[in-house]
Amino acid sequence: MSRIAIIGCGVVGSSWTLVFARAGHEVVVYDPSPASADATLAFVRDSLAGTPELEAVIARIRTAPTLEEAVADASYVQESSPERLPIKQELYARLDTLVPPKVVIGSSTSGLPASSFTETLATRARCLVVHPVNPPHLIPLVELVPAPWTAPEALAFAGELMDAVGQQPIRLSREINGFVVNRLQSALLGEAFRLVEDGIVSTEDVDKAVAEGLGLRWFFMGPFETIDLNASTGIAEYCRNLGPMYYELAREQADPREWKAPLVATLEAARRVSVPAEKLSARRLWRDRWLAALVAAKAQIRKELGR
Repeated sequence: MSRIAIIGCGVVGSSWTLVFARAGHEVVVYDPSPASADATLAFVRDSLAGTPELEAVIARIRTAPTLEEAVADASYVQESSPERLPIKQELYARLDTLVPPKVVIGSSTSGLPASSFTETLATRARCLVVHPVNPPHLIPLVELVPAPWTAPEALAFAGELMDAVGQQPIRLSREINGFVVNRLQSALLGEAFRLVEDGIVSTEDVDKAVAEGLGLRWFFMGPFETIDLNASTGIAEYCRNLGPMYYELAREQADPREWKAPLVATLEAARRVSVPAEKLSARRLWRDRWLAALVAAKAQIRKELGR
């Protein structure tokens, strides 16, 4: 068991706390708002309510009144502060002097490259992005994104730690806007918004196209394996047959569009018919219960595949 410091106790930081504590690590959490730090413990209790592991996991978590105390003797630091560059720059300037140079610091940032807030640090080589898909205690994918100066040893350590706590890391070779997951999601969202804006299909049917079509395959296969299995002799045949069509589609989709207010209002109205605003919290809990069940099913699939 090692000590993990969680800096920032919002939705992501609280979920990370559960990931590490559930895996057997001692976890120290810190947030400038003591109420947020206390809310993390409540989140863990609610998430594990009725499970036999609850008390053991809670016993591994404590809150720290100061940043200095939170990072003292930490073996790893997971930073989940607000997604604002000045806040991260100020925080990392403090971490640079408080955390021993050999301790890796991973950032949960969704879009800020590590180079934007670590460039001036004396110990910048131990910093990188360790970006989860929210919530990480249910969705295991983690993107590891090195800054130009991140040491290979820091990247390797982060990957090994994520593997050890049950996450599924992917390793990027360099920084890129949006990382991988957001770029993939951006492509699908861009086309989804376009189809609705152009009156081709309703918001409900776009969701159905993914939930009842593409998503059923993507639940346990990626896009390359999907097309590899969709041609009798594999991916090369698929590309020969359908590559020209996809190229023409890409040419049509080459005009990026803003998500303008009238379109957003249309989408908002459609979604509130499906799920009224006052029922969103309950719907999220419903989502999380099914996510947990699906993750368990995927674990069985990976076991059968020997992965």
